[in-house]
Amino acid sequence: MRISTNYWLLTALSLAVGLAGCNSAMQAYKTGVRQYEQGEYDLALKSFQKAADGKGVTDQGRLNYYMAESYRLSNRFQQAAPFYQKALDAGTIDAEGRMYYAYALKAGGRYAESLDQLNQYVQSKPTNKVNAEKAQRELNTLRAIDILSKKQNTIQIKNVAALNSPGSEYAPVVRGDELIFTASRKEKIYKNNGLPMTGLYKSKIGQTPDETGNNAQLLSSNVFAADANEGTAAFSKDGKTMIFARGNNGKRKGGQDVDLFISRFGEGGWSEARRIGISDSTAWDGCPAFSADGRTLYFASNRAGGVGGIDIYRTNMDASGRFSRPVNMGRDINTPGDDMFPYVGPDSRLYFASDGHPGLGKLDLFVATRSQGVITVENMGQPYNSPMDDFGLFMTEEGKGYFASNREGGKGDDDIYAFDATTPTDTPIAENPPAGAPKIVRYFLAGFVGDKNADQAPLDSAKVSIIDESTSQPIGSGVTQKPGTFGKYPLQEGKEYTILVERPGYLTKREPFTMQGRSIPQIFLTKAETDTTYNAIILLDKVELNKTFVLENIYYDLDKFNIRPDAAEELDKLVTILKDNPTLKIELSSHTDVRSSDAYNDRLSQNRAQSAVDYIVSKGIEADRMVAKGYGERQLVVKNAKTEEEHQRNRRTEFKILGY
Repeated sequence: MRISTNYWLLTALSLAVGLAGCNSAMQAYKTGVRQYEQGEYDLALKSFQKAADGKGVTDQGRLNYYMAESYRLSNRFQQAAPFYQKALDAGTIDAEGRMYYAYALKAGGRYAESLDQLNQYVQSKPTNKVNAEKAQRELNTLRAIDILSKKQNTIQIKNVAALNSPGSEYAPVVRGDELIFTASRKEKIYKNNGLPMTGLYKSKIGQTPDETGNNAQLLSSNVFAADANEGTAAFSKDGKTMIFARGNNGKRKGGQDVDLFISRFGEGGWSEARRIGISDSTAWDGCPAFSADGRTLYFASNRAGGVGGIDIYRTNMDASGRFSRPVNMGRDINTPGDDMFPYVGPDSRLYFASDGHPGLGKLDLFVATRSQGVITVENMGQPYNSPMDDFGLFMTEEGKGYFASNREGGKGDDDIYAFDATTPTDTPIAENPPAGAPKIVRYFLAGFVGDKNADQAPLDSAKVSIIDESTSQPIGSGVTQKPGTFGKYPLQEGKEYTILVERPGYLTKREPFTMQGRSIPQIFLTKAETDTTYNAIILLDKVELNKTFVLENIYYDLDKFNIRPDAAEELDKLVTILKDNPTLKIELSSHTDVRSSDAYNDRLSQNRAQSAVDYIVSKGIEADRMVAKGYGERQLVVKNAKTEEEHQRNRRTEFKILGY
């Protein structure tokens, strides 16, 4: 039987169309990956969807994982869940992805499934310590979710419908008779989430929530940047100083370009905004809020040195508008998760949003209370909180005000809600469980001392002292027993301690131990009295002549040898070692990589070693206990280094024991 020429033509045409479709899908996938890596998650999702609709992408699991991560990183957790599931079924989800999948399930109120995923994540023994602690906290929360769900409040909550839109409205704050808020209403689209960029707007406050929001206007053209996100305004007590956040213009990957700005109100309205000095150019800084007297500014930041994620900081402002060095609010407030949107209420308590404290959803609203030096953080319960994001609370008076949420039933992305706890509601409310007397927790510290270089062999006869940092006095001391164990010593909530361990033949060591953030929330306590013991592992280095120790994170600017602040912080640790070991004599050496001449590297390394010695001498250590030695490129750790990471390992600073 002969096949007609038309058949072959049709077959060839079909193959060509199929190949074109495959190529088109693969090209869309590659475009999506590039957009994803640039932080353009909404554009990436469009490309990934085009790839998913076509044929030619063989790694469907990876495609779905990219889609899940794009939804998560643009704060659309619920939409991420089905794509995480597909990636999991394909076996292409990594350990961290499983944790994010658990959060996506929680955002959808699927608590049991979220608990199962988190259990698997924790059992995988993750190497990321911050995420491991965050996951463990979340496990405890999910196990007590029924208790959290029972906390109800007899308040009325109403969507400010005339103000809200299909876009995003949040961060409400009152100035005079106006509601100032953040909204996605600019012409330029933000590539991260596909919404218009945000700006600051104002609306007259009506007698009821239904009358608020009509004819909203731009706050001021002087604090308007068409190509950047702006929002989260805070006003001083007299209403004439405004701090707000500006950034996310897409010029820097990861959104780390958000800074705090200041504007002042005068005869001509709001002045041109200027960046304030406490902003960290390498970090995300936002969510400012003034204390009642206007002297303290609270804000949120993910700058280096925090507890994890986004932390809340405070800084003082003097009469001339200068700010003091920001101080982290500590582990009682901040968690390994995100802690943000601080606000000081009329009752002088700190309100904030967090996904690290025990909560019903992603961000929940919390209130912190200080009593006799101990900070207690309490979830505000339903209906303030939901399985979704609830944040940005502001009170017009005690028991009344506004907050933002992207809960189901709203008009769009984030909506502003009005709440009133002063008027009885007709809605039946479940009763809160009786509070009863506060449950008591006693905290203790115990631990183990071992030899760092002998498979952690236990060390007996080591003297252990627990020092209270607030008084610099020991709260207890003892000697390790045969298995190398010590303790138990009583601890107090919120305090900082140092574990000092001394043993002949070993370098004396100090190990910090904090009780900040370690307090067990009352909601997790089932007994009237509970004893909890924390265990610390201290590993000592044996003193041996010519033994070398690498000092981590001692970095210098290119071709320079001055001590940078980050290097000084590390050298201070060596100062402590020398003070705790007064007979120790060392050689402090500096090494370079191979990317300059031998003679140049010798001079540079010698200068760097000497500058480190000079710094240590300035801290009170005798100069005759140290020798500065520059080795240039003669003692490479990684020979034939190619990557920047390998070159960095060669550019190291070490100290070697010369005498003891």
